[in-house]
Amino acid sequence: MSTSYVHLNVENKVGYIEFYNPSHNALPAAMLARLTELIGTAGADPSVTVIVLKSGGDRTFCAGASFDELIAVSNPQQGAEFFEGFANVINAIRQCSKIVIGRVQGKAVGGGVGLAAATDYCMATSHSDIKLSELSIGIGPFVIEPAVSRKIGLSAMTKLSLEASTFFSAQWAQEKGLYMKVCSSLEVLDVEVKRFAEQLCEYNPEALKKLKETLWKGTEHWSQLLNERASISGRLVLSDFTKTQLKKHI
Repeated sequence: MSTSYVHLNVENKVGYIEFYNPSHNALPAAMLARLTELIGTAGADPSVTVIVLKSGGDRTFCAGASFDELIAVSNPQQGAEFFEGFANVINAIRQCSKIVIGRVQGKAVGGGVGLAAATDYCMATSHSDIKLSELSIGIGPFVIEPAVSRKIGLSAMTKLSLEASTFFSAQWAQEKGLYMKVCSSLEVLDVEVKRFAEQLCEYNPEALKKLKETLWKGTEHWSQLLNERASISGRLVLSDFTKTQLKKHI
């Protein structure tokens, strides 16, 4: 595959939202905006009971932000607007009235870890190692921190953040609560995701909606919080340190 896309496909009451970018599924602003839009669309669609968030390809789930766009940021407002893209996706999942299942088939880095953490129930393959590399390029995982800490706790979040050059195994991520299930292969993962999603569709949609509200209780301030965090990252990305580090990766 050589063309980026974000699309929604509904099958057996399950809304599958899939994104793909040839560059390790890194997400530019336009794709983040489209993800936010489709999560809202699926959430409002009466024919959809459960949502699955997945990426295309058989390797990296999501490498986080698009470095090409990050290095082009020239002022704090542009920086904040870019990082608000991840904030908007996380908030769209949080505000969606339907359960969102994460299907992680490969490594997740930076914002990709944030997306996995924002889903209500996440399954992965044994190849789905995780890394928060933000400090190594001069910024920090500020926008995704609330979602990740909510899932794995502050201690594990601290370890991930400070050991910014280290990949942590899928088994470690499962032990900490990011992944609910780790499968031996992509084929097994897809069978399990489909089975679980369709099983949830047999339950009372109103009960699922109320459970979602209960699970996210106490996060009502995130719309403001994540935008404030986006402003922090938006300023840091302008530093000479970050610009130099980004150029090394492009």
